Amino acid sequence: MATKIKKNDHDENSPEYRRGMAEIRKQLGPMADSYIRNIKSLAPEFAWVNVTFPFAELYTRDVIDLRTRELCTVAALTVQGFSLPELKLHVKAALRCGASRGEVVEIITQMIAYCGFPAATNALMTMKQAFDEVDATAKEAKRKPRKAAKKARRK
Repeated sequence: MATKIKKNDHDENSPEYRRGMAEIRKQLGPMADSYIRNIKSLAPEFAWVNVTFPFAELYTRDVIDLRTRELCTVAALTVQGFSLPELKLHVKAALRCGASRGEVVEIITQMIAYCGFPAATNALMTMKQAFDEVDATAKEAKRKPRKAAKKARRK
């Protein structure tokens, strides 16, 4: 018989949830909260597990650093071949955690031997989208202070 989960079983103020959210914010940056909110709107249980298991339990372990964990995740998602939205998310997370673009390219290239050219090519195209989005965000962030300064000068 399946266990019935009550709404209050998922205390977002619990230590494990808070630890998971802190970790996910480190890796995903400003998009972390909206990412979890979107999942929660579809499936609250799934969102809870997403925060408390991989992020609160696995990513917080201190055996390997976050950069290495994210590069491993990029490799795993590349080999899966069908998790392209998650791959894009984790390529961005790898960059936030200190991986270089060259390292991400090399990880995906290495995976050709394990998943074949079609999956690796899809991963490479997804990586390019992630890089382009990171560049566009950085470009916009540089533009905002200039726009504010220009506006201030006009006053």
